Amino acid sequence: MKGEVHHHLEESIRPYIDLIDTLRSVGIQKDLALPTIVVIGDQSSGKSSVLEALSGIALPRGSGIVTRCPLELRLRNVTGGVSWKAVLSYHKKKIEKTAERKLRAQNELAGKGVKICDDLITLEVRSADVCDLTLIDLPGIARVPVQGQPQDIGNQIKRLIMKFIEKQETINMVVVPCNTDIATTEALRMAQEVDPEGIRTLAILTKPDLIDRGTEKNILAVVQNKVIPLRKGYVMVKCRGQQQIDEKIPLVEATQIERDFFQNHDFFRPLLDENKATVKCLAIKLTQDLVSHIKKSLPKLDEQIKKQLWDVRNELKECEAGPPQDLKGAKQFLIKILTKFNDKIKSLSFGELIIKDNLFVQLRTEYKKWNDGLNDTKTSFDSLKELSQNYRGRELLGFSNYRVFEMILQDRVAKLKEPAIKSLNSIKGTVTHLYVQLEPKIKGLLQQAKTEQRIMDQFEMESMIYTQDPIYLKFLNEISSDKFSEAQLPAFDIKSKYSEMLQAYYEIVVQRMADQLPMLISFYMLKETAQLLCTDMLSILEGANVSELLFEDSDVSKRRKYLQSRLGRLTAAQEALSDFI
Repeated sequence: MKGEVHHHLEESIRPYIDLIDTLRSVGIQKDLALPTIVVIGDQSSGKSSVLEALSGIALPRGSGIVTRCPLELRLRNVTGGVSWKAVLSYHKKKIEKTAERKLRAQNELAGKGVKICDDLITLEVRSADVCDLTLIDLPGIARVPVQGQPQDIGNQIKRLIMKFIEKQETINMVVVPCNTDIATTEALRMAQEVDPEGIRTLAILTKPDLIDRGTEKNILAVVQNKVIPLRKGYVMVKCRGQQQIDEKIPLVEATQIERDFFQNHDFFRPLLDENKATVKCLAIKLTQDLVSHIKKSLPKLDEQIKKQLWDVRNELKECEAGPPQDLKGAKQFLIKILTKFNDKIKSLSFGELIIKDNLFVQLRTEYKKWNDGLNDTKTSFDSLKELSQNYRGRELLGFSNYRVFEMILQDRVAKLKEPAIKSLNSIKGTVTHLYVQLEPKIKGLLQQAKTEQRIMDQFEMESMIYTQDPIYLKFLNEISSDKFSEAQLPAFDIKSKYSEMLQAYYEIVVQRMADQLPMLISFYMLKETAQLLCTDMLSILEGANVSELLFEDSDVSKRRKYLQSRLGRLTAAQEALSDFI
C-alpha cells in the first residue's frame, strides 16, 4: 500500500486524526471518551496479522496472550525523505521501534509472564506505505488460563475490553477467523452485547484460505451482511501466514499475493468489486469511518469540554489558589484572603444576599425566640409576702425601703443572663457557619468574647434600675387602674401599688433587652467584626502563625491539584478543538 492508498484524501483526513491524537496526548480521555477504533478478537483470531499488514511493523505473534496491554497504533502517511520510522512510547519513555521493544514495554507495565495491564502503550509508525489511522489493540480473549496466569484471567481481559467497547464513542473492530463458527465467537458476542443493533461494529474476517470446502457460500453470506447484520459491514482479508513469515516474504509482496488470492477465488472474487476484501480496502474504510465518526462527534465533544470546564472552574473557586510556601508570599496571600473576607462580611452585614442562605432571615428567627423567652418571664409581682418578707431589711414594719424594689428587679434581670448567652451562642453558630462559607480559612479568627462582654455590660447597666420618669409613668398607667402623673409625686408611694410599679418597670426592661441584645449582636458580630479583622490583621501577620493559619487539610490540597490538572487538560483540549468548531 503506497502513499496513493488515500493520498488524495490526506488533506481532509489527516487533521481530524491528528486532533484526536493531540487530545489523547494531553490526557483528555481521563475526563471524557474520544472517538476511537478498538480492535478486539479471540486469541489466535489473526489480530496481530491484520495490524502488521496495516502498519508494516512485525508485532509479537503466538497462540497465547500476545497483546497484554492496550496498544495505541498511530499510523501516519508521510512522503519525501522518510521511508519508515516507528516510535514506541509508554510512561513518558520514547524508544525507536520493534517487536522486541514492545515485549520489553509490556513486561515493564504488566510484569514478565502472562499477566495483563490497563496502561497504554503507543506505537507511532510513519511511512509512505501506511494510511492515516489510529487504532487501539486490546488483549485477545482467553477462555482457559495457562501456567502463570490468574484463574480469572478471562474475566480480567473482558473487563478491560468492556471498558473500551461499551463507550458510545468507540467503533468496535472485531477480528474473526473464517474457519470458525462466526456467530459463536466471544469477541462478536461482546460487541453485540454493547451494540445490539450493530451501529458501531465492523467485523474483519481473517484466514479465508483455511476454510473447509463447501462452506464458502455461508461465509460469503456473512460478508454480504445477510447473517449477522452490522451497519459498518464486513471486510475479508488474507494476511501473511506463518510459512510466508518464515520465508521472509515482504509485506508489499504479501499484499499482491492477497489480491491474487481474491482475484482467483471462485466465490470471493466479487468482494473485490464490492470493496469488501483486501487489507488495502480495509485501510481505506477504517480511515474514512474513523474520520466520519470524529466529525460527527466534535460538536458533542466541544459541548462536554465546555461544561466540564465550567464545572471545574466553579469547583476551583471553592478551593481557591493554594498558599505559597515562602513566608513573604504566604503573608501576602493571607492579606488577600483577609481583605476579600472583610469585603464579603461588610456586604453580609449590610443585608446583601450574596450567598444562598439569607443571614437576616435566620437572625430574625433567633431574635424572635429571644423575645418570646423574655415575654415568658413576665410573671406577676402580686405576692405581698415576697415583697414584705423575702427582701425586708432592718427597717421597722410599715416602713418602705427602695432597696427592696431594686433587689427584686435585679434578681429578675439576673435570671435573663443564661438565656441571653444561650441565644448568643446559637446566633454565633449561625454567623460562623455563614462566615466560613464565605472564607473557610478564616474559621479560627472569629471570636464572640467582645459581644459576650458587651451583653454582660448591658446586664450590669440594667442592675442600676433606671428609666426616664415619663417612660415609667407611661407603662405604669397602662398597667394600673389608677392614673398617675408627675404632679402627684411622691403621693403615689403606696405599698398596694408596689406590684404594679414593679411590673411596669419590668415591662421596660423586657422591651429594652428585646431590642438591645439583637443590636449588640448585630453590631459586634457583624459590623465591628470586619473592622476588628482589619485591625487584627497586622498582629496576625507579625506572628509566626501564618503557616498555621493557612494550613490545609491534605484532602483539600489533593483536590486542588486534581482540579488544576483537569483544568489544564480541558483548556488544552478546548484550544485544540477551536480550529474545528
